Parts: sequence; structure tokens; C-alpha cells
Amino acid sequence: MVNFYLTFLGARVTHANQRITFMTYDHQDHRLAIVQIPGLKPEDPPKGNVGLAHTAFGFDKLSQLVTSYEQKKEHGILPIWCVNHGMSTSMYYEDPDGNEVETQVDNFDTPEEGVAFIESDSFAENPIGVDFDPEEFVRRMTSGEDERSIKKRPDIGQRFTRMDKGSKPMAIAA
Repeated sequence: MVNFYLTFLGARVTHANQRITFMTYDHQDHRLAIVQIPGLKPEDPPKGNVGLAHTAFGFDKLSQLVTSYEQKKEHGILPIWCVNHGMSTSMYYEDPDGNEVETQVDNFDTPEEGVAFIESDSFAENPIGVDFDPEEFVRRMTSGEDERSIKKRPDIGQRFTRMDKGSKPMAIAA
């Protein structure tokens, strides 16, 4: 788990002993702590019940999301779900324990614009978003396409559930 997050975050260890490891990816003393709890088994508690849904790490620019994707891909860490939620463009990953980690970029210039989108009829019709292919996303970014057009969520109509992991995307943001 420690190695996954060192690689995923490009982090460094600031303190470690047999029970706990603190790590950071910036100037802070720590951003994440991994704790070993003696006697805990992988099935305690069963995945998918209660607990953490996911953590999210935001970037300022789509180019940073592309760089993050490519860096993780070099280490064999691939997203399990890529989706344009409308208010954000997101890539979800899974750590070795099955916890989800989201990397994302806000699609609007201001928080007020994001809130207005969430309050819109378009979001009410599709609160999940539109899946996209990460390689197509990289191609669009590196081709020089305007970021506003990449961030704009396509209209695919109603969608109220997330697809199962490993399913083909419902639509590619184009």
C-alpha cells in the first residue's frame, strides 16, 4: 500500500515505523498516513459496505491531468473509470485494497459556475456523466484542441448509474 501511494502521488516518506507511515507530495509534513492494524484481515470489513467511497486530488489544468495519467500508466497504474461529470473531468483509480482515488480538474472557471451546472436540468437528467477513453483524451489534449471543448460534457440523455468496472464507455466525449 505504501509503495502504491509513493508511486501514485509521487510522494516521499516523512516518517515510518512498523505501525505507521506518513508521506507527503509537497511542503506539508504529511498528506497521507498508512496504518498497519495487527490482526485485521482483508475481508474486515467487506468491500462495498460502509467506509470511504474515494479520495480526490484536483489539478488546475487538463494538461496536468494528462501528465498524471501518463506518469501512472508508465508504472502500470491505469484508471478504472474515466468520466466527464460535467462540473469536472475525472479519472478514478483503485489502490491495492480496492479504495478508489479520483484525479480531477474542474470544468468551470469559478465555483459558482460549477454550482449552477449541478443545479441545472442537464445535471438532473444525468448526474453521473459521460465516460471517455483516456487515450482519446490524451490525443485531444496533445492535438491542441481547445480545452473548453474537451471540458464540455456531451449530452447523452438520462444516466443514473455508473457502469461496472471494465465495461465499455457509454459515450466518448468528442
